[in-house]
Amino acid sequence: MGNVVTKHSISSELAQKMIDQAVAKARRMGVAENIAILDDGGNLKAFSRMDGAPILSIEIAQNKAYTALFGVSTQDFFNFIQRDPSLLAGIPTLARVAAYGGGFPIKVGGEVVGAIGVSGAPTVQHDVDCAKAALALVPDAMRAE
Repeated sequence: MGNVVTKHSISSELAQKMIDQAVAKARRMGVAENIAILDDGGNLKAFSRMDGAPILSIEIAQNKAYTALFGVSTQDFFNFIQRDPSLLAGIPTLARVAAYGGGFPIKVGGEVVGAIGVSGAPTVQHDVDCAKAALALVPDAMRAE
């Protein structure tokens, strides 16, 4: 079947486990987060808005995850585009792109199977820490970070 490709995507079960792990980390840090998990096609697979998490950060969390589908963290993405003035001016104007920390690809065997985006805490480092706690459930996910 040369006209059909096989791809892998994050399961609902793993997506929910990652949400639970990120929420647990946020609670330990005393922050409220929005956590979004997207599948490899950019579709929402799992989501949680903790009590007290900012409403505006709902979309930001999803956009961070969407941006991470490029295959790199949103922080690494920002570090790349900031070196080119045309990219720095143009890329952030695209819908669903968020070029600041808190978004990571979810990779298995080097293949992007989804992405996580976290937003809502007082600092981006909180967002990153919650996302990394969730990614710890997927051993391959952190190798390139």
